[in-house]
Amino acid sequence: MTLELSDVYKSYKVEGATRTVLRGVHLRVERGDTIGILGRNGAGKSTLVRILAGVEKPTSGAVRRRMSVSWPLGFQSGFLLNSTGMENIRFVARLYNRQPKRIAEFVDDLAELGRYMYMPMTTYSSGMRTKLALALSLAFDFDCYLVDEALAVADQRFNNVIEQRLRHASLVLITHAPTLVHRFCRRAAILDAGILTVHDDLDEALATYNAL
Repeated sequence: MTLELSDVYKSYKVEGATRTVLRGVHLRVERGDTIGILGRNGAGKSTLVRILAGVEKPTSGAVRRRMSVSWPLGFQSGFLLNSTGMENIRFVARLYNRQPKRIAEFVDDLAELGRYMYMPMTTYSSGMRTKLALALSLAFDFDCYLVDEALAVADQRFNNVIEQRLRHASLVLITHAPTLVHRFCRRAAILDAGILTVHDDLDEALATYNAL
């Protein structure tokens, strides 16, 4: 089982001009792989994770998903903010053909939002929304988890669940924090000016990134 990007380009039209965010990206993730993708703000990390998840399509190139891939952990754009957290959880569970009660119990226990779980998400702080989204993502068994900056709000309980999931699944961690990559990943890639460079040696990748 693999997740593979082949010669992927992504461009946007901005005020009549073309802005290329990703340039010929190649990436192959196999079952059990843990790879961190490091990039500074504006490097194209968010675009890359959306393409990996299937939220966006590349301008050109191929994306082949031969394993089940999560939405980005912490991804909040799909929430109905006028609905309660519990209503959103049940909706996603039914969408993925899972038992709503089991998913809801898992999220309620992990996110620890208490009475807010039954309140409209418009009343949530940004951190509360991220915790709910992260817990909901971890309630599902995927072959590959996509993790973005949501780990910034994760406490030890979240990290323990993530490490448990990674005993049987792959991880693509997209971040600007080398410490997270060092903790969770066995190899890393650097995204700079739209170009992705993969390093099989983790220490080499971190040294190269720190030197940028």
